[in-house]
Amino acid sequence: MPEDIAGSEQMLANWNQNIQERAARYQEMATRVQGMTISERSQDGSIEILVGSNGILQNLVINESASGKRMSEVSGEIMKLLQRAQSRIPELLQEAMAETIGTQDETANVLFNEAKKNFPAPPAEEPTRTPYDRNEINFRVEDEALPPPRPTQPPPPRRRPPSDDDDDFGGESVLS
Repeated sequence: MPEDIAGSEQMLANWNQNIQERAARYQEMATRVQGMTISERSQDGSIEILVGSNGILQNLVINESASGKRMSEVSGEIMKLLQRAQSRIPELLQEAMAETIGTQDETANVLFNEAKKNFPAPPAEEPTRTPYDRNEINFRVEDEALPPPRPTQPPPPRRRPPSDDDDDFGGESVLS
């Protein structure tokens, strides 16, 4: 029986050491991931963003060169950049896992799949179209408002045709 106790103690010691090593690797992965940031920049360089590994926007820079753009274009570009940056988080997480806990770990796979679900790839960008792409030319200035539509006049009320009936007062009230 003493041999069984010694073997059990050794097994528990190995199990405890294995758990502590695994916890240290997970802690190292968490530390690496927390320190990661992702930056994205618009094609023309007018907008720059920085996103943390948790997907939260940490910094936004809108350069003076964006002042000529419409606000809807600027906000749309910010959202595209944010989504593009966030979609890179699973890749960074996978790199950190590969370097620390390994990609064969079941918990690592759950974390990676959850990150892919929370930060999916952005939709494919449609190329910017110009009037020349559609064989159209638009001479309207973008910033000018369109003239308001003309109000439509309601049609005049319809009158019933007069009849030869003696009881009819010509469509008029008897009281008038």
